[in-house]
Amino acid sequence: MAADGLITIKSSFGPEETMKRLETEVKAKGLTVFAHVDHAAGAAAVGLPLRPTDLIIFGNAKGGTPLMQQAQTVGIDLPLKALVWQDEQGTTWLSYNDPAYLAGRHGVGEPANAAVMGLTGALHAIATKSTTP
Repeated sequence: MAADGLITIKSSFGPEETMKRLETEVKAKGLTVFAHVDHAAGAAAVGLPLRPTDLIIFGNAKGGTPLMQQAQTVGIDLPLKALVWQDEQGTTWLSYNDPAYLAGRHGVGEPANAAVMGLTGALHAIATKSTTP
């Protein structure tokens, strides 16, 4: 289940409640929700089964721009994304990209370290509040 650069946290809630909590926390941090992609609904629309799999795309220019100033290619991985999904056993998970991994992937230099640390802390706090009672 592990993928390079992906942080995955078990949720104490079902997929719908986890996503609702996630969106609330994202907005509470002053971030903009740009989009939701309900992969399960898309699959159902073409007659294919898929367990709950919902993506939220969010962020703000203040957090991401310092990374792109160092390496514009990091823009392919921004804005930030988080995936709420349910496994075969019915367990709900929240997954997101580790900002330090993204910085390394794109060769972002030391001038963006503060931004990477800020994103890391914010994502950890958002994920924790979204998945625990």
